[in-house]
Amino acid sequence: NALDLEPGVFSLDDPRRIAQSLKDSAVRSDRRKAGPFQSAMSMLTFYINRAGTQLSGIQRKRLEKAKDELRELYGRPRRRQNK
Repeated sequence: NALDLEPGVFSLDDPRRIAQSLKDSAVRSDRRKAGPFQSAMSMLTFYINRAGTQLSGIQRKRLEKAKDELRELYGRPRRRQNK
């Protein structure tokens, strides 16, 4: 409820556009309680967790890539890949 999201943001094909849209929404919001990065990342993580098994493998990978793009947009280090 803290962000007004672009309709269909999580179904976009480009992870960079998803991340940019979330960033724009977080920056514009005056209802968020945390910083814009945390709010945007929380919204993305919430969606992934809430969708659960309903997400296809392609969609899940795209949204996980959007997390990396969001980190990049905010100048945060990328997460380490588990090997």
